[in-house]
Amino acid sequence: MTDHILDPTPAPAPAPPSGLFEAERSAEIVAASFAGTADERLRQVLGALVRHTHAFVKEVGLTTEEWAAGVRFLTETGRTCDDTRQEFIMLSDVLGVSMLVETLNNPADGRFTESTVEGPFHLVDSPPRALGDSIDEAGQGGEPCLVTGRVMDADGHPVAGARVDVWQADADGFYDVQRPGEVPDRNLRGLFTADDDGRFRFRTIVPNCYPIPTDGPVGRLLRATGRHANRAAHLHIEVSAPGIRTLTTHLFVDGSRYLDSDAVFGVKESLIRAFTRVDDPARAAEHGLPNPFRHVDFPVTVRRDTEP
Repeated sequence: MTDHILDPTPAPAPAPPSGLFEAERSAEIVAASFAGTADERLRQVLGALVRHTHAFVKEVGLTTEEWAAGVRFLTETGRTCDDTRQEFIMLSDVLGVSMLVETLNNPADGRFTESTVEGPFHLVDSPPRALGDSIDEAGQGGEPCLVTGRVMDADGHPVAGARVDVWQADADGFYDVQRPGEVPDRNLRGLFTADDDGRFRFRTIVPNCYPIPTDGPVGRLLRATGRHANRAAHLHIEVSAPGIRTLTTHLFVDGSRYLDSDAVFGVKESLIRAFTRVDDPARAAEHGLPNPFRHVDFPVTVRRDTEP
């Protein structure tokens, strides 16, 4: 017994895990194949993706036919994307993934304006406009509206010269890119520069609720699950400036339909505002609006880069 304990011969090294496939160890085997990934974050993400995907397949007992149908669905989703439509973003939106990622990465902490999804209709080249300009170039109806606001940091200091990018649907629930040839290019879009006090203002019309496009695979998914495709009425607002973290948010119309069942889960209570009716001819003339008109004020609090 003593001789055996003192035997200097080293024990054989344990055999490396087999790469041969086994259903019981499928996630472990596949995740191990990424062990040599130099990028630690990529290795972490791929490992988690494999674990959760394999767990999903096992939990639902995915059939070969269902797997093939899923591949076809994703393939068609990719083919539906073009320069003005991003079907994969819409898929992420209707599954609530976009809102979850946006919210986790931009915590409001009760101090900052809450963020929401950018959506599939944002364009990177909104037309620059002067403060007070109208973004409604089509003039095809809708209640005239004045939007005002002020960009500040958490300490109440104004963010002078902040860029305020806005875009919205029209009174019929369409974006300009959905009506090419019918409305002016870049209608109901504008890029404004806040003044030295962080204030901005522009004229527009009260937006209407609208359905996201349903002529593609995402639309079929909604119909198959008995869900509607409608978004509550809102304006998109994206605020950026040197030294602050870009904020993408919405301004929702109080009283709009679908506030509690928005198709992309984009509504947060703090972003709902009353569009107050103003009956004041002098004030309407001051802003170049017909009387009466609607007014909404939307202060925006942004996070400085120095904030944790």
